[in-house]
Amino acid sequence: MNDQLVSQTIRYSNPILPGFYPDPSIVRAGEYFYLICSSFEYFPGVPIFQSRDLIHWEQIGHVLNQPNQLDLTDRKSSDGIYAPSLRYFEGIFYMITTDVGGIGNFYVTAAAPAGPWSEPIHVPYGGIDPSLFFDDDGKVYVSAQQGADYDSHVIQYEINIATGEALSEPQVVWRGDGGPWTEGPHLYKINGMYYMMSASGGTAKEHREIVGRSDNPYGPFERYPEPILTHRGLDHPIQYLGHADLVEDVNGNWWSVFLGVRLTENGYSVLGRETFLAPVIWKDEWPHIDNNEGCVKLEMSVARLPAAAPQAPGTAAGEGRDDFAADHLGPEWIFVRNPPDGSYSLDEAPGSLTLRGQAAGLGDVGQIAFAGKRQQHTLASFITCMSFAPTAEGEEAGLCARRDEDAHYEIGVLRSGDRNRVMARLTIRGESRIVYEAETEAERLLLKIEATENEYTLSYSEDDENWSSIAAGPARALSPEDFVNKMCFTGVVIGLYATGNGHPSGVPARFDWFEYQAKQQ
Repeated sequence: MNDQLVSQTIRYSNPILPGFYPDPSIVRAGEYFYLICSSFEYFPGVPIFQSRDLIHWEQIGHVLNQPNQLDLTDRKSSDGIYAPSLRYFEGIFYMITTDVGGIGNFYVTAAAPAGPWSEPIHVPYGGIDPSLFFDDDGKVYVSAQQGADYDSHVIQYEINIATGEALSEPQVVWRGDGGPWTEGPHLYKINGMYYMMSASGGTAKEHREIVGRSDNPYGPFERYPEPILTHRGLDHPIQYLGHADLVEDVNGNWWSVFLGVRLTENGYSVLGRETFLAPVIWKDEWPHIDNNEGCVKLEMSVARLPAAAPQAPGTAAGEGRDDFAADHLGPEWIFVRNPPDGSYSLDEAPGSLTLRGQAAGLGDVGQIAFAGKRQQHTLASFITCMSFAPTAEGEEAGLCARRDEDAHYEIGVLRSGDRNRVMARLTIRGESRIVYEAETEAERLLLKIEATENEYTLSYSEDDENWSSIAAGPARALSPEDFVNKMCFTGVVIGLYATGNGHPSGVPARFDWFEYQAKQQ
């Protein structure tokens, strides 16, 4: 905890992972840092990144990339994988998480962060957000959230790390600061003292990170009287801060990763909860990050030793054109739930992504043909070249901006009334309307969705030069803040899709390329 090791000023931009990358957890193994995030209903689950300098991150895969590790076929949106925690001990990586609506709490292991990762090992107790702690005496503890709302608290118990078997009965060890939703607990041992850190207040404007300390892993924990991280009292471009994890760099400096939201002036963000980075300052053996001080900024300037030799900045993984020339999709591509067998292919028509429509569509909780990337910029355009000539009623394919079943905008081609039609559909708060349709004989189209702070515009071109703008929908309707019946924990994903709208599609849709163009803010 030596913050006197200061030699130069580091400048970097927040968020370090823009777009829907919430609930970060981090470890260091040697000279590299590794970071994971929640993935909810998307497959593969738990994206994993590596970095040498904490600022520039490269995705190296997903932790849960096999159906036997993660079966999401019947998960509702914003269920599935919650708040994973990543730990490293004696050469082994451990990822523990909750499959909400599925198998509950479990962990997997790997000798290398890129995998392969083991099959799930179940643990018996806890609601959501489990975390592992390896003590000096060889004991391994699970800390997990239990209860709901103002009754939410943290339980803890010892396990056999080889089997997941509980070696002790769970004990209540932490009740937070009196606010609702004490969750995301992490137990640390730093300079001989145990620290219990958790979020409180729910993941909106009252979100905050709190901490307690004890000389015993089961407490009682003396709680620091104020949050160590929050912007709940500030008029600030970054809000909802919390759900933090700590890591020490090679120079003895401490850092924290945590979620936050960049709200628009109108109080929403289609990007969802993103991952931010800030230094940790220790005062009187307590960690401090930012309690309504405003020191977590979009542009950071930190006077301390670098974590490691800085990496060269690169283009965000989602940006640029994907020509589908490889034999696999890049790690930034994700599916809604597990993709059905045969629903996508890069081999069927080399140089393109082939999607075969399933009976389920974008408004259904089921397995659908959808492959997408997270939207990482408020101002951006997304373009694809699609070849599709449907022959059966209801066959459809196109380009979609998706939040969940209740909120999505798409532009594509639909077979309706023995005709093929270019159409635009807006689904807002669960109600879908086709707002434009026109007959077309074109079997090849360019489709485009343009995003601004206030709206999404849907356009198409039949000749690659002249564009027809056919629909627009409010951006707020795709934000997590605009949920109706069920809270939404995800940001917008831009995807290519196909569906038979009630029956499997007999005609595939082929996408020659997909282009993500970020624009200046």
